[in-house]
Amino acid sequence: MKSVCRATRSTPKTAVFRSFTSSAQLCRQDHRSEAHEKPSGHRQAWSEHGRTVRLTPRYGLRSDHLRTTLRSEIEDNRRSSDQATRKNYNAFDSLVQQRWPIVQREKLGPWTADNKIYKSFGINSESELKRESKLFLQAIAQSHAQASKKGHTSRQTNPLFWNLRNAFVRGDIAELDKELKYSFQSFILRSKFSQAVTASHMRLADFRLPYEWFPATRMMQRTIHLHVGPTNSGKTYNALKSLENARTGIYCGPLRLLAHEIYTRFTAKGKACALVTGEEQRIPEGVDEYFASCTVEMAPLNKRVDVAVVDEIQMISDDRRGWAWTQAVLGIQAKELHLCGEERTVELIQHLCAMMGDKCIVHRYQRLSPLKTMHESLNGDFTKLQKGDCVVAFSRLGIHKLKGAIEQLTGKRCAIVYGSLPPETRAQQAALFNDPDNDYDFLVASDAIGMGLNLEIKRVIFESATKYDGQNHRQLAVSEIKQIGGRAGRFRTARHEIKSAEAAASTAPSAESAENLASEVKGEPVPAKPTGSVGLVTCLDAEDLPHIQKSFQVDADQLKLAGLLPPAAVIERFYSYFPPGTPFSFVLSRLRELAKLSNSFFLCDPIDMLEIADCIEDIPMAIHDRCVFLTIPVSFREYKQREVLRSLARAVASMTNGHLLDIEDLDLEILDLDKTMVPGPQYLSRLEALHKALTMYLWLSYRYMGVFVSQPLAFHTKSLVEDKITEHLENIGFMPERLKQSREAARRRAENRLDRKKEFLVDDVLGGALDETKHEEDVEEPLMDEVELELEKESAVEVSSKEA
Repeated sequence: MKSVCRATRSTPKTAVFRSFTSSAQLCRQDHRSEAHEKPSGHRQAWSEHGRTVRLTPRYGLRSDHLRTTLRSEIEDNRRSSDQATRKNYNAFDSLVQQRWPIVQREKLGPWTADNKIYKSFGINSESELKRESKLFLQAIAQSHAQASKKGHTSRQTNPLFWNLRNAFVRGDIAELDKELKYSFQSFILRSKFSQAVTASHMRLADFRLPYEWFPATRMMQRTIHLHVGPTNSGKTYNALKSLENARTGIYCGPLRLLAHEIYTRFTAKGKACALVTGEEQRIPEGVDEYFASCTVEMAPLNKRVDVAVVDEIQMISDDRRGWAWTQAVLGIQAKELHLCGEERTVELIQHLCAMMGDKCIVHRYQRLSPLKTMHESLNGDFTKLQKGDCVVAFSRLGIHKLKGAIEQLTGKRCAIVYGSLPPETRAQQAALFNDPDNDYDFLVASDAIGMGLNLEIKRVIFESATKYDGQNHRQLAVSEIKQIGGRAGRFRTARHEIKSAEAAASTAPSAESAENLASEVKGEPVPAKPTGSVGLVTCLDAEDLPHIQKSFQVDADQLKLAGLLPPAAVIERFYSYFPPGTPFSFVLSRLRELAKLSNSFFLCDPIDMLEIADCIEDIPMAIHDRCVFLTIPVSFREYKQREVLRSLARAVASMTNGHLLDIEDLDLEILDLDKTMVPGPQYLSRLEALHKALTMYLWLSYRYMGVFVSQPLAFHTKSLVEDKITEHLENIGFMPERLKQSREAARRRAENRLDRKKEFLVDDVLGGALDETKHEEDVEEPLMDEVELELEKESAVEVSSKEA
């Protein structure tokens, strides 16, 4: 049996490391992993109009009565809602006032002379802390009064209210608590700077002309081709043909799996191509010029190429990752830049091109096969599945449970495809599903299929119209449903239609093809020839069908703003204007507070960066290294991730102890444990946490090659973790009633969150971008969501009771 263990000084190498390398003995000190910290069940209460409202740190407001009251006030007075709005904001003010003492106690700690946090704030006595806390609460009350009485709710007119309200809507109590901490930090340091220093801060925080950050690109005369249209229209295919015909070029995609797919495609055609993602880089040897396939965050900005393709350009308005697409559009040095995405990006991209002085040509496409929503769901009956159906789920645990359910209830084989599968396995599973001559009739896939994987799908079936985004359950956005559902209708058929049209055009251009070409040059849509293969879209439960149907009947809102984050050089220079010892998170908060933006951009949410900055604050690191760590793919919600991040930061600070076995907080012991030895779903959670920790190690190994020297060993260990996760998922049983319970619970939570957004957002805009689609580079789909985790715990308890 393969095993990885922490060995004592006298213990020989383990079998797995012995099979991997014949180098000197690998060893490390033995220590027990810490017990997984369980969330507290403690609940607090606050009072509003004489009613007691229960809440928990995990799920936020739990009063159905309050929600029902606020929802009815909004719905009954949507257009004349001054009184309802005041009640909503007053309720939110009460919540914030109640949360502040808890934040102060749990995140900042009690006053002591040795409290490093208060020292960094310049607070020297308990009385000073109490005074500042009281003034902070007064400032919050005033900001809420401005919102409710004067309607000042924007970032420009009422930044404190804007930050707190949007944090709560975005991430519930957990995000609100974080925002309270950083807002207090900014508040108490407000008077520490002279007018001259403040003027310097404001000058450096002027981001109204971000295209000036890329002077080499501005010296070029670029042509930007914007390919827009629905799914299965051939827009990305045409952009990639331009890339293939170029001498040098770059492909930038939103997911690692897409970057890997383009890398495989170019390599198979004999073209030298590099693969560049956050955790993996494959550079071709023996050639000076080559193509590059990368994730958008890794787009090379200092290399001149003939053609670059940036996929899924609508992500430019994503509130967390949008900056990467903006950076690519503003900074890639390509003679031709091809952008592929949705129609709703046209006005924004044209405006950005005009700002940069680049020529913009819009190519519009129509679907090459019809698409329809069905009038009925499957009503939870898997026996209604037909050959060519794809069921879409949003967690790996859910995908494997659905696979087991379908195969058991239908007697047919079912393939699975999701982003975290190894590339070879993913390609094999896709081939099994695409082959009409075998018994793999069905496919269960994640929403990664919406990003353009080549699959022969006849009908897309949503397991649920809700999705867990890492913090909350929410309803799928219109753009998500259209993008995923649009994969129905035989993608390969659409591709063949394009090839046929090109062949016909190259041999004898007809009057019709000449007319189509003229239309494309003008930016008018080219009529599509129907293929006869109608794509169908439905869902598993009848409760979700109205939302699916409605999404295909409306157009997604036009995108108006592009996300923005200042480059590391700007942050480093801004930091130099602060005295030594200033918390880095405050510097980032100050930058966010003072940032000046034009009406074409918004500042992407930096809350994850602030938390990373705080986590490594006490570790002596150069400001450049701190900026590098700001974008590391870390998930603080996972087991021991904070400890691992700190261990990695200490290795960088000392420039030593970067061997994989020197990172003491890596939970390698879980690989030696049988799943029966770990209670409930902790086994799977710890494997996932170790996988993410290894991803962090690999991410840093490309940035600090002299420190993190165990890259091959890290890849090997990561593959072992993936094998164990896959083995565990494949053997998970299922109960139909549990699957249904999970969908119902997720639906309730999504509805509650939507209600809360209506209560506190009213008609205001969140961060400039309401599209909540999340396609993270580091994790394409979560292992399990909170509902599934709770049901797994209940199942474990039931099993234990039966065994007892």
